[in-house]
Amino acid sequence: MDLLGSHSPSVWIGFNVFLAVCLAIDFGLMSGRGRAIGIKQAVFWNLFWIVLAVGFTVVVRKAYGPAAATEYLTGYVVERALSVDNIFVFVIIFKYFSVEAERQARVLFWGILGALVMRAAFIVAGAAVVSRFHFLLMIFGAFLVYTGVMLVVKDKEEARAPDKNIVVRLVGKILPLDAQDHSNRFFVQSAGRWRGTSLFVVLLVVTTTDFVFALDSLPAILGITRDPFVLYTSNAFAILGMRVLYFLLSAILPKFRFLNYGLALILVFIGVRMLGERFIHISTQLTLLIVVGILVTSILLSLAIPEKEGEG
Repeated sequence: MDLLGSHSPSVWIGFNVFLAVCLAIDFGLMSGRGRAIGIKQAVFWNLFWIVLAVGFTVVVRKAYGPAAATEYLTGYVVERALSVDNIFVFVIIFKYFSVEAERQARVLFWGILGALVMRAAFIVAGAAVVSRFHFLLMIFGAFLVYTGVMLVVKDKEEARAPDKNIVVRLVGKILPLDAQDHSNRFFVQSAGRWRGTSLFVVLLVVTTTDFVFALDSLPAILGITRDPFVLYTSNAFAILGMRVLYFLLSAILPKFRFLNYGLALILVFIGVRMLGERFIHISTQLTLLIVVGILVTSILLSLAIPEKEGEG
């Protein structure tokens, strides 16, 4: 399988130019990469990116047909839903390091750019590998089921404690790190020697955490489509706007107590779908309806059965 799939290089180049413009708007021209986003502004920009992403379905449909359009939309919804879990962990990381909102924006800017590059590499390489070794889908499916179960069983705050991050430990052996330095820079020079600040430590933790989430995300999206272009565009739109989504969800996420269970159920469902693909075919349209149904149900349950004071 060609890494570019059946799509011409001009299609890839054109989309990436469009994506670069969107990133410029998201990170610099409108929102400001180095400052926090207010709730009203976060709501507006989240709606803007969602409308743009859903609108791209029309482009995919006209260019590649209804099947590809449904795969793209399903992939986008799944990836967008899973990004909520990333944000939940980001909230914990920032709280752990006592990072103020203004400094959070700086970390998110570089962390999300890194996430986009990382997932693009994962997706293109993963689609090529799976096309040659179809049995990997079974492994990915089992991994998704395991991840979904562990999402509920494990305590995130304990399981992903930043001070246990292996990358932070390895970098600390090469570059002196000072987690007590709360400057707005990633590196500072002291006594003629460069050292990483607490903000750089946070960036390392955020980046490696997203690497782990990318390992979960790749099997999930491969359970829907193996078209590299559909994989890439749905992921790109899901990551696009994640920074403003963070500032919105960090304020309202505690209200949705059952959302984490919904995300876990989505992972298990897609994993089972991959494992049983040879025996029972579940259409992409039905998959989309089930994923959206799980999300809506978990949100409605969270609103209908709020957490009682003292339960958490």
